[in-house]
Amino acid sequence: MATAAAASLVADASNGSTTYDRMKAIKEFDEAKIGVKGLSDSGADTIPEYFRHPQSSLSDLKPVRTSTAKGIPVIDLSSLNDLAQRPKIVQQVKDAAKTWGFFQVVNHGVPTSVLDSTLEAVKNFHELPQEVKSKYYKRQELGGVAYTSNNDLYRSSAASWHDYIQAWLSPVPLNEEDLPEVCRKEVVAWNGHVKGVGEAVMEVLSEGLGLDKGKFKELSFPDIRLFVGSYYPYCPQSDLTLGLTSHTDPGVVTVLLPNEVKGLQIRHDGEWVEIEPVPGRLIVNVGDLLQIVSNGEYSSVEHRVVANGSKEPRVSAIVFFNLYRWREGDVYGPLPELVSAERPAIYRDFTKEEFNSNFYSKGLDSKSLVDKIKIVN
Repeated sequence: MATAAAASLVADASNGSTTYDRMKAIKEFDEAKIGVKGLSDSGADTIPEYFRHPQSSLSDLKPVRTSTAKGIPVIDLSSLNDLAQRPKIVQQVKDAAKTWGFFQVVNHGVPTSVLDSTLEAVKNFHELPQEVKSKYYKRQELGGVAYTSNNDLYRSSAASWHDYIQAWLSPVPLNEEDLPEVCRKEVVAWNGHVKGVGEAVMEVLSEGLGLDKGKFKELSFPDIRLFVGSYYPYCPQSDLTLGLTSHTDPGVVTVLLPNEVKGLQIRHDGEWVEIEPVPGRLIVNVGDLLQIVSNGEYSSVEHRVVANGSKEPRVSAIVFFNLYRWREGDVYGPLPELVSAERPAIYRDFTKEEFNSNFYSKGLDSKSLVDKIKIVN
Protein backbone atom coordinates (compact mmCIF):
# COMPACT_ATOMS: atom_id res chain seq x y z
CA MET A 1 0.00 0.00 0.00
CA ALA A 2 2.84 2.40 0.86
CA THR A 3 4.50 1.75 -2.50
CA ALA A 4 1.27 2.43 -4.38
CA ALA A 5 0.75 5.66 -2.43
CA ALA A 6 4.30 6.74 -3.22
CA ALA A 7 3.88 6.06 -6.92
CA SER A 8 0.68 8.10 -6.91
CA LEU A 9 2.41 11.01 -5.15
CA VAL A 10 5.24 11.00 -7.67
CA ALA A 11 2.84 10.92 -10.60
CA ASP A 12 0.59 13.64 -9.22
CA ALA A 13 3.46 15.94 -8.28
CA SER A 14 5.46 15.54 -11.50
CA ASN A 15 2.79 15.94 -14.15
CA GLY A 16 3.87 19.42 -15.17
CA SER A 17 0.28 20.66 -15.14
CA THR A 18 -0.32 24.42 -15.06
CA THR A 19 -2.80 23.75 -12.25
CA TYR A 20 -0.11 22.19 -10.08
CA ASP A 21 -0.68 23.16 -6.44
CA ARG A 22 2.69 22.89 -4.68
CA MET A 23 1.42 23.25 -1.11
CA LYS A 24 -1.31 20.70 -1.74
CA ALA A 25 1.26 18.23 -3.08
CA ILE A 26 3.53 18.80 -0.09
CA LYS A 27 0.66 18.28 2.33
CA GLU A 28 -0.31 15.01 0.62
CA PHE A 29 3.29 13.80 0.85
CA ASP A 30 3.50 14.77 4.52
CA GLU A 31 0.20 13.14 5.44
CA ALA A 32 1.17 9.91 3.63
CA LYS A 33 3.98 9.53 6.23
CA ILE A 34 6.18 7.60 3.82
CA GLY A 35 9.16 9.95 3.67
CA VAL A 36 11.57 10.03 0.77
CA LYS A 37 12.44 6.42 1.59
CA GLY A 38 8.89 5.54 0.51
CA LEU A 39 9.28 7.52 -2.70
CA SER A 40 12.59 5.82 -3.40
CA ASP A 41 11.18 2.35 -2.70
CA SER A 42 8.33 2.94 -5.15
CA GLY A 43 10.76 2.45 -8.03
CA ALA A 44 9.70 5.68 -9.74
CA ASP A 45 12.34 7.12 -12.06
CA THR A 46 11.33 10.75 -11.43
CA ILE A 47 11.03 12.88 -8.32
CA PRO A 48 8.10 15.14 -7.38
CA GLU A 49 8.27 18.73 -8.56
CA TYR A 50 8.59 20.15 -5.03
CA PHE A 51 11.94 18.37 -4.58
CA ARG A 52 13.45 20.03 -7.64
CA HIS A 53 15.89 22.81 -6.84
CA PRO A 54 16.63 25.81 -9.07
CA GLN A 55 19.53 25.38 -11.44
CA SER A 56 21.43 28.11 -9.60
CA SER A 57 21.64 25.76 -6.59
CA LEU A 58 22.74 22.76 -8.66
CA SER A 59 25.18 24.20 -11.18
CA ASP A 60 28.23 23.60 -8.96
CA LEU A 61 27.44 20.10 -7.69
CA LYS A 62 30.17 18.30 -9.63
CA PRO A 63 33.38 20.36 -9.60
CA VAL A 64 34.49 19.86 -6.00
CA ARG A 65 37.73 18.77 -4.45
CA THR A 66 37.89 16.07 -1.81
CA SER A 67 38.91 16.81 1.75
CA THR A 68 41.92 14.54 1.28
CA ALA A 69 43.28 16.72 -1.51
CA LYS A 70 42.31 20.00 0.12
CA GLY A 71 43.61 19.22 3.59
CA ILE A 72 40.64 19.59 5.92
CA PRO A 73 42.13 19.40 9.42
CA VAL A 74 42.28 16.00 11.10
CA ILE A 75 43.06 16.38 14.80
CA ASP A 76 44.32 13.61 17.05
CA LEU A 77 42.85 13.88 20.56
CA SER A 78 44.84 11.02 22.07
CA SER A 79 47.19 13.40 23.95
CA LEU A 80 44.49 15.77 25.13
CA ASN A 81 45.26 15.09 28.79
CA ASP A 82 49.02 15.42 28.31
CA LEU A 83 49.92 18.88 29.65
CA ALA A 84 52.89 19.08 27.30
CA GLN A 85 50.84 18.18 24.19
CA ARG A 86 47.57 19.94 24.98
CA PRO A 87 48.67 23.44 23.83
CA LYS A 88 49.43 21.99 20.39
CA ILE A 89 45.96 20.46 20.15
CA VAL A 90 44.38 23.71 21.34
CA GLN A 91 46.18 25.60 18.57
CA GLN A 92 45.16 23.03 15.95
CA VAL A 93 41.51 23.22 16.96
CA LYS A 94 41.61 27.03 17.12
CA ASP A 95 43.12 27.28 13.63
CA ALA A 96 40.61 24.79 12.22
CA ALA A 97 37.62 26.55 13.81
CA LYS A 98 38.82 29.90 12.51
CA THR A 99 39.81 29.01 8.96
CA TRP A 100 37.67 25.97 8.11
CA GLY A 101 34.82 25.92 10.62
CA PHE A 102 35.03 22.12 10.29
CA PHE A 103 37.51 19.50 11.42
CA GLN A 104 37.69 15.76 11.93
CA VAL A 105 38.81 14.14 15.18
CA VAL A 106 40.47 10.78 15.71
CA ASN A 107 41.33 8.93 18.94
CA HIS A 108 38.32 10.62 20.50
CA GLY A 109 37.62 7.80 22.94
CA VAL A 110 34.39 6.43 21.45
CA PRO A 111 34.75 2.67 20.83
CA THR A 112 34.43 1.50 17.24
CA SER A 113 31.68 -0.87 18.33
CA VAL A 114 29.59 2.10 19.52
CA LEU A 115 30.15 4.01 16.28
CA ASP A 116 29.14 1.00 14.20
CA SER A 117 26.11 0.10 16.28
CA THR A 118 24.85 3.70 16.29
CA LEU A 119 24.90 3.93 12.50
CA GLU A 120 23.37 0.48 12.15
CA ALA A 121 20.57 1.40 14.56
CA VAL A 122 19.73 4.56 12.58
CA LYS A 123 19.70 2.54 9.37
CA ASN A 124 17.54 -0.17 10.94
CA PHE A 125 14.96 2.36 12.07
CA HIS A 126 14.62 3.94 8.63
CA GLU A 127 14.32 0.52 7.03
CA LEU A 128 11.49 -0.63 9.28
CA PRO A 129 8.22 -1.56 7.55
CA GLN A 130 6.29 1.59 6.78
CA GLU A 131 3.35 0.68 8.99
CA VAL A 132 5.71 0.40 11.98
CA LYS A 133 7.82 3.47 11.25
CA SER A 134 4.86 5.74 10.49
CA LYS A 135 3.69 5.53 14.12
CA TYR A 136 6.55 7.88 14.97
CA TYR A 137 5.91 10.27 12.09
CA LYS A 138 5.07 13.75 13.29
CA ARG A 139 5.98 17.31 12.42
CA GLN A 140 7.35 18.18 15.85
CA GLU A 141 10.48 20.28 16.09
CA LEU A 142 10.67 21.08 19.80
CA GLY A 143 10.87 18.31 22.39
CA GLY A 144 10.38 14.57 22.39
CA VAL A 145 10.99 12.00 19.67
CA ALA A 146 9.84 12.34 16.08
CA TYR A 147 10.44 10.83 12.65
CA THR A 148 9.74 12.93 9.58
CA SER A 149 11.10 14.21 6.27
CA ASN A 150 12.56 17.73 5.99
CA ASN A 151 12.12 19.75 9.17
CA ASP A 152 11.48 22.82 6.99
CA LEU A 153 9.19 21.08 4.48
CA TYR A 154 6.51 23.78 4.63
CA ARG A 155 8.97 26.67 4.89
CA SER A 156 11.58 25.89 2.25
CA SER A 157 11.44 26.86 -1.41
CA ALA A 158 12.41 23.29 -2.39
CA ALA A 159 12.40 20.08 -0.35
CA SER A 160 15.53 17.95 0.06
CA TRP A 161 15.93 14.19 -0.39
CA HIS A 162 16.31 12.97 3.20
CA ASP A 163 14.38 11.62 6.19
CA TYR A 164 15.38 11.75 9.83
CA ILE A 165 14.51 10.68 13.34
CA GLN A 166 15.23 13.15 16.13
CA ALA A 167 15.30 12.95 19.91
CA TRP A 168 15.84 15.79 22.36
CA LEU A 169 18.38 14.38 24.80
CA SER A 170 18.55 17.32 27.22
CA PRO A 171 18.02 19.52 29.21
CA VAL A 172 14.76 17.65 29.88
CA PRO A 173 15.91 14.03 30.36
CA LEU A 174 14.87 11.82 27.48
CA ASN A 175 12.20 9.24 28.25
CA GLU A 176 13.98 6.22 26.77
CA GLU A 177 10.68 4.41 26.24
CA ASP A 178 9.71 7.06 23.69
CA LEU A 179 12.50 5.88 21.40
CA PRO A 180 11.75 3.09 18.92
CA GLU A 181 12.99 -0.20 20.32
CA VAL A 182 15.07 -0.88 17.21
CA CYS A 183 17.43 2.00 18.07
CA ARG A 184 16.73 2.69 21.75
CA LYS A 185 19.78 1.32 23.51
CA GLU A 186 22.11 2.56 20.77
CA VAL A 187 20.86 6.16 20.90
CA VAL A 188 21.12 6.17 24.70
CA ALA A 189 24.68 4.81 24.53
CA TRP A 190 25.63 7.28 21.82
CA ASN A 191 24.32 10.16 23.94
CA GLY A 192 26.68 9.24 26.76
CA HIS A 193 29.72 9.02 24.51
CA VAL A 194 29.07 12.03 22.29
CA LYS A 195 28.40 14.24 25.32
CA GLY A 196 31.95 13.52 26.43
CA VAL A 197 33.38 14.30 23.00
CA GLY A 198 31.41 17.53 22.74
CA GLU A 199 32.46 18.72 26.17
CA ALA A 200 36.13 17.89 25.48
CA VAL A 201 36.07 19.78 22.18
CA MET A 202 34.37 22.76 23.80
CA GLU A 203 37.03 22.87 26.51
CA VAL A 204 39.68 23.14 23.82
CA LEU A 205 37.68 25.73 21.87
CA SER A 206 37.34 27.78 25.06
CA GLU A 207 41.08 27.61 25.71
CA GLY A 208 41.68 28.66 22.11
CA LEU A 209 39.95 31.96 22.92
CA GLY A 210 42.16 32.49 25.96
CA LEU A 211 39.38 31.49 28.37
CA ASP A 212 39.36 28.90 31.13
CA LYS A 213 38.71 25.44 29.76
CA GLY A 214 35.52 25.16 31.81
CA LYS A 215 34.07 28.47 30.62
CA PHE A 216 31.78 27.03 27.94
CA LYS A 217 30.42 24.43 30.34
CA GLU A 218 29.82 27.17 32.93
CA LEU A 219 27.87 29.07 30.27
CA SER A 220 25.77 25.90 29.60
CA PHE A 221 26.94 25.48 25.99
CA PRO A 222 26.77 21.64 26.15
CA ASP A 223 23.46 21.55 27.99
CA ILE A 224 20.98 21.30 25.12
CA ARG A 225 21.59 18.29 22.93
CA LEU A 226 19.50 17.23 19.96
CA PHE A 227 20.11 13.84 18.34
CA VAL A 228 19.28 13.46 14.65
CA GLY A 229 19.59 10.18 12.75
CA SER A 230 19.53 11.08 9.06
CA TYR A 231 18.87 8.78 6.13
CA TYR A 232 19.55 9.64 2.48
CA PRO A 233 18.14 6.88 0.24
CA TYR A 234 18.78 6.43 -3.46
CA CYS A 235 17.46 9.33 -5.53
CA PRO A 236 16.53 8.57 -9.16
CA GLN A 237 17.26 12.17 -10.26
CA SER A 238 20.10 13.16 -7.96
CA ASP A 239 21.14 15.95 -10.32
CA LEU A 240 17.83 17.77 -9.80
CA THR A 241 17.73 18.02 -6.01
CA LEU A 242 19.87 18.09 -2.88
CA GLY A 243 20.11 15.72 0.07
CA LEU A 244 20.25 18.72 2.39
CA THR A 245 20.08 22.38 1.40
CA SER A 246 23.13 24.57 1.86
CA HIS A 247 23.11 26.07 5.38
CA THR A 248 25.04 26.84 8.52
CA ASP A 249 24.09 25.29 11.87
CA PRO A 250 22.45 27.76 14.26
CA GLY A 251 23.84 26.46 17.56
CA VAL A 252 27.21 26.18 19.29
CA VAL A 253 28.86 22.97 18.05
CA THR A 254 27.77 19.97 15.98
CA VAL A 255 29.28 16.47 16.17
CA LEU A 256 28.59 14.22 13.17
CA LEU A 257 29.14 10.50 12.68
CA PRO A 258 28.72 9.50 8.99
CA ASN A 259 28.78 6.13 7.30
CA GLU A 260 31.07 5.57 4.32
CA VAL A 261 28.76 6.96 1.62
CA LYS A 262 29.96 10.35 0.40
CA GLY A 263 27.75 13.41 0.20
CA LEU A 264 28.77 16.07 2.74
CA GLN A 265 30.35 19.15 1.19
CA ILE A 266 31.60 22.34 2.85
CA ARG A 267 32.37 25.71 1.31
CA HIS A 268 36.00 26.75 1.70
CA ASP A 269 37.83 29.54 -0.12
CA GLY A 270 34.88 29.96 -2.47
CA GLU A 271 34.62 26.35 -3.59
CA TRP A 272 32.82 23.23 -2.43
CA VAL A 273 35.02 20.63 -0.75
CA GLU A 274 33.74 17.09 -0.29
CA ILE A 275 34.56 15.54 3.07
CA GLU A 276 35.89 12.05 2.60
CA PRO A 277 34.14 9.82 5.16
CA VAL A 278 36.73 7.74 7.00
CA PRO A 279 35.67 5.00 9.45
CA GLY A 280 36.35 5.95 13.06
CA ARG A 281 36.47 9.71 12.51
CA LEU A 282 33.96 12.18 13.89
CA ILE A 283 33.29 15.49 12.17
CA VAL A 284 32.95 18.63 14.29
CA ASN A 285 31.73 22.00 13.08
CA VAL A 286 31.19 25.48 14.45
CA GLY A 287 27.65 26.87 14.65
CA ASP A 288 26.43 30.44 14.15
CA LEU A 289 26.07 31.01 17.89
CA LEU A 290 29.70 30.13 18.53
CA GLN A 291 30.79 32.53 15.79
CA ILE A 292 28.82 35.28 17.50
CA VAL A 293 29.90 34.62 21.10
CA SER A 294 33.54 34.30 19.98
CA ASN A 295 33.21 37.76 18.40
CA GLY A 296 34.14 36.32 15.02
CA GLU A 297 37.22 34.41 16.14
CA TYR A 298 35.57 31.17 15.09
CA SER A 299 33.54 30.80 11.92
CA SER A 300 30.43 28.82 11.04
CA VAL A 301 30.69 27.48 7.51
CA GLU A 302 28.15 26.78 4.82
CA HIS A 303 27.65 23.10 4.12
CA ARG A 304 25.25 20.83 2.21
CA VAL A 305 24.62 17.20 1.34
CA VAL A 306 24.25 16.21 -2.29
CA ALA A 307 21.42 13.86 -3.22
CA ASN A 308 22.42 10.22 -3.05
CA GLY A 309 22.79 8.59 -6.47
CA SER A 310 24.11 5.38 -4.88
CA LYS A 311 21.97 2.34 -4.11
CA GLU A 312 23.65 2.23 -0.69
CA PRO A 313 21.95 4.72 1.66
CA ARG A 314 23.91 7.52 3.29
CA VAL A 315 23.37 7.38 7.06
CA SER A 316 24.54 9.78 9.74
CA ALA A 317 24.14 10.30 13.48
CA ILE A 318 24.35 13.94 14.55
CA VAL A 319 24.23 15.73 17.88
CA PHE A 320 23.66 19.48 17.96
CA PHE A 321 24.90 21.27 21.10
CA ASN A 322 23.33 24.54 22.18
CA LEU A 323 23.28 26.79 25.23
CA TYR A 324 20.60 26.41 27.88
CA ARG A 325 21.01 29.35 30.25
CA TRP A 326 20.52 32.68 28.53
CA ARG A 327 21.59 35.91 30.19
CA GLU A 328 19.17 38.04 32.17
CA GLY A 329 16.49 39.29 29.83
CA ASP A 330 17.05 36.34 27.49
CA VAL A 331 19.79 38.12 25.54
CA TYR A 332 23.13 36.96 24.25
CA GLY A 333 26.03 38.31 22.21
CA PRO A 334 29.83 38.34 22.07
CA LEU A 335 31.37 37.30 25.37
CA PRO A 336 32.51 40.41 27.30
CA GLU A 337 35.94 38.83 27.85
CA LEU A 338 36.47 38.85 24.08
CA VAL A 339 35.53 42.49 23.51
CA SER A 340 38.04 45.31 23.96
CA ALA A 341 39.02 48.71 22.56
CA GLU A 342 41.41 46.91 20.24
CA ARG A 343 38.76 44.40 19.21
CA PRO A 344 35.31 45.95 19.59
CA ALA A 345 32.15 43.88 19.33
CA ILE A 346 31.29 43.09 15.73
CA TYR A 347 27.84 41.72 16.66
CA ARG A 348 25.09 43.27 18.75
CA ASP A 349 23.23 41.40 21.47
CA PHE A 350 20.15 39.49 20.36
CA THR A 351 17.21 37.93 22.20
CA LYS A 352 16.26 34.30 22.62
CA GLU A 353 13.02 35.06 20.79
CA GLU A 354 14.99 36.56 17.90
CA PHE A 355 17.21 33.48 17.74
CA ASN A 356 14.28 31.05 17.68
CA SER A 357 12.11 33.01 15.26
CA ASN A 358 15.03 33.40 12.87
CA PHE A 359 15.39 29.62 12.62
CA TYR A 360 11.80 28.42 12.81
CA SER A 361 10.21 31.01 10.50
CA LYS A 362 11.96 29.98 7.29
CA GLY A 363 13.84 27.24 5.51
CA LEU A 364 17.46 26.34 6.19
CA ASP A 365 19.88 29.06 5.16
CA SER A 366 23.36 30.36 5.85
CA LYS A 367 24.35 32.87 8.52
CA SER A 368 21.08 34.80 8.40
CA LEU A 369 21.20 35.60 12.13
CA VAL A 370 24.93 36.42 11.97
CA ASP A 371 24.30 38.84 9.12
CA LYS A 372 21.25 40.33 10.82
CA ILE A 373 23.04 41.27 14.03
CA LYS A 374 26.40 42.29 12.53
CA ILE A 375 27.38 45.80 13.50
CA VAL A 376 28.12 47.87 10.41
CA ASN A 377 30.58 50.68 11.10
